[in-house]
Amino acid sequence: MLVIFPVWLVVSAIFGLWKYQHDATKEEVFEPSKFTTPVKADQLADDMRKLVEIIGPRNLASDDGKRGLKRAASMIQGSLGPGNAGYRVELVKHVGGSGFEWPVIVVTLPGGGGQPLWVVTGYDTLGIGVEANSSGVASVLSLARAVAGAKPLRPIKFAFLPHAYDADAPVLPLLDQFSSAMGKPHLVLVVEAMGAKGELLVSSRELEALKQPAFEKWATIVGAEAICLDDDVDLASALFELNQPAVRVATRRVVAAGEVDDQMPDPSHHAAATKALAELVMELAK
Repeated sequence: MLVIFPVWLVVSAIFGLWKYQHDATKEEVFEPSKFTTPVKADQLADDMRKLVEIIGPRNLASDDGKRGLKRAASMIQGSLGPGNAGYRVELVKHVGGSGFEWPVIVVTLPGGGGQPLWVVTGYDTLGIGVEANSSGVASVLSLARAVAGAKPLRPIKFAFLPHAYDADAPVLPLLDQFSSAMGKPHLVLVVEAMGAKGELLVSSRELEALKQPAFEKWATIVGAEAICLDDDVDLASALFELNQPAVRVATRRVVAAGEVDDQMPDPSHHAAATKALAELVMELAK
């Protein structure tokens, strides 16, 4: 025993180190296997059709809305997961959530280091028009697929929130938990209504956050009044209240509470705006 036990400890330690290195190597091999798909108008139009016509409303107000949330979560996971874009999908249980039925969905594009750049959108809807919120989800999906093979200098995290706009949902507790989990990011880009036109509008409560050449190059900077409407019903303003460096990215002003937004975006405008978003994100990740 005096001989066998020390030998067993040494062998176990060596095996543990080998397994750690082996698993790490597998992780490194896995990361470059992502499948990149460029931003295309027809793909965006197809995603919009699925979100609006097939999945429909996504909220807690009805059984159909709850099923819509679940189906949207499945669509996002399937689109970005190992079987398609190749990301590892992280499902985050949250306060007020029913298990992982409507999870916070996060995928990460690894980078060289430093604080991550977050790209955030909500996949629920206001319940009286699903097009505006759906256009943001479609753009972030397309963006994540388009940059899947890139190697940015800082990590890029794409997050899809199940409760961001629905007044019947636990929006503020979820955002408070999500903000704590993010820590201190480089920036938080909140993608909302896209496709009204081909040019991006960016706005923030703190104009200092917008003083970067990338914003001037790829977007039009508008005043803070573009996001401070109706008791901060928009996601960017709510995150800013939680001391996050949030920047709203969209192609139109905030959809006001109670406003019906039932116009499908023009696919060419939607694609142009999403391509500009991809350029903006990659430049901010330098």
